[in-house]
Amino acid sequence: MLYTRSQIMYPHSSLNGRRLFTVTVFILVLGCGCGSRGEGQADRMNASHNLVVVEARPDRGFRYPYVLRIPRDHRAGERSFLLVEPNNTGTVSDDFNMHLEAAKETSSKAIGAFIACTENLPLLVPVFPRPETQWQIYTHLLDRDAMLLTEGPVQRLDLQLIAMVEDAKEKLADAGLMVDQRILLTGFSASGTFVNRFTALHPGLVQAAASGGVNGMLMLPVGTLADSLMPYPLGVADFETITGKPFDLAAWREVPQFIYMGSKDENDAVCFDDGYSERERKLIFALLGERMQPDRWEKCQAMYRAAGAAVTFRTYEGIGHRTNSSINAEIAAFFRASMEKSASRYSH
Repeated sequence: MLYTRSQIMYPHSSLNGRRLFTVTVFILVLGCGCGSRGEGQADRMNASHNLVVVEARPDRGFRYPYVLRIPRDHRAGERSFLLVEPNNTGTVSDDFNMHLEAAKETSSKAIGAFIACTENLPLLVPVFPRPETQWQIYTHLLDRDAMLLTEGPVQRLDLQLIAMVEDAKEKLADAGLMVDQRILLTGFSASGTFVNRFTALHPGLVQAAASGGVNGMLMLPVGTLADSLMPYPLGVADFETITGKPFDLAAWREVPQFIYMGSKDENDAVCFDDGYSERERKLIFALLGERMQPDRWEKCQAMYRAAGAAVTFRTYEGIGHRTNSSINAEIAAFFRASMEKSASRYSH
């Protein structure tokens, strides 16, 4: 039985055609953290942060659970920021427990865990599904298929994430930790693209955003390019139709963004049907380049700069589809600078 978009949850049948190598990518990303790899990072995170799994609350706007890491060492009433890393299981599965366990692991071993550990920040990781049967709806990428859903539990995952954030703020306040209204966002690969798109969707909610391994393809702040319409997620041509509000270019320009790739990164989601439709792929290849690097990557950078984005781009030599401890440290420093700037603004 093939489920319609409005029925999607976890149908139990199988459909081939998605990428299989992304599991390896996920493991590589998870291996990075706090200057060492693997279990050492998890041990540090478990020692410094409590783990809470918050159950789904449809009455509060989120239909899936989320993982919350709360720093053990903080002063009562201390002002901080909530760091959010969207979940990226790395593969499709109709077993929701697989996504839950992957999100827990992300909260202890991935880039967000490194930053939360280094900067003593609370960390939220949503547990959004990426079902196997409807593999073309790439929820962890926040693709067009996902954003077009108008019924069912998977609709508008961006708004569900916002509802999770609001719920987490209350729980953190109960624990004596006050966080800013705006959030810090980080992600790599599919979750990096999620971060890039969420920042365009809700720039007023984002203090700073770091996106890595983004396939040389960014959501562009334009409605047309070379006389061609650029619909979501390529651009903002139909932004209001999909989201119910116009694209806020001025607010988007104000968000500090750190966007990076490795020079040897060959993971190009644009080439696969789970992330991009044939129509989207043809537009990307024709207007931005079939080669991910350097063509498409450099054109996207130029367009962000021309639009006045507050963006820092990095291409790390000799790095593939992964990060390492020095890259993670630079991302942590980027967030630290943004938080310090915010604190300075509040103190005057």
